[in-house]
Amino acid sequence: MLTRKQIELLKLIHTRMETEGVAPSFDEMKDALDLRSKSGIHRLITALEERGFIRRLPHRARAIEVLKLPDALGKTGFEAQVIDGGAVAPPASAMAVEGAALNLPVMGRIAAGTPIEAISEPMREIAVPGTMLSGRGEHYALEVQGDSMIDLGINDGDIVVIREQTAADNGDIVVALVDDLEATLKRFRKVEGMIALEAANPAYETRMLPASRVKVQGRLVGLIRSY
Repeated sequence: MLTRKQIELLKLIHTRMETEGVAPSFDEMKDALDLRSKSGIHRLITALEERGFIRRLPHRARAIEVLKLPDALGKTGFEAQVIDGGAVAPPASAMAVEGAALNLPVMGRIAAGTPIEAISEPMREIAVPGTMLSGRGEHYALEVQGDSMIDLGINDGDIVVIREQTAADNGDIVVALVDDLEATLKRFRKVEGMIALEAANPAYETRMLPASRVKVQGRLVGLIRSY
């Protein structure tokens, strides 16, 4: 299972190899996928290589071999489709049947209560309306566990849509990684050199932590209610 960005990058590499016989440079990949740094491209390339979709050839610049394409796309499923100044559009097979919904990976459970183990591998995929995605950049989904955000209408079992980012403004609802071990969904505030992780349930106290112990992994941009 590939994420949207992984599919976009694989599509870009395949298309360039077919038309020009050489893979795009890391700078070109970064610009096409609208990433801020080449480190994000390195992570995507490594993920594609680990999953057996590409192979990097040693001692050769820009030498990448496409080994296979996702089964859902088929061998001819990578027709070029460029939008917004070079960003590759998600392939049709990544879209849900209804409207402009896009499949996002559900990257595990996020605590809205007592922090739980950090997010790691995708559990499944879920169709998310395209209008819910906030701007450009990578998005993923998480299943809420707990009731600490219930006063904001975020209930146990709901699915939250997260835009991946490492910075946040006061008042944002974020995925916060504490001590590289615990992941939690809370409102973010900076208070006199500390980070406040605020619940939206009076039964839970605000956690005050040194900034060095907290890493923002994303900001909430949408909610899918579970009934």
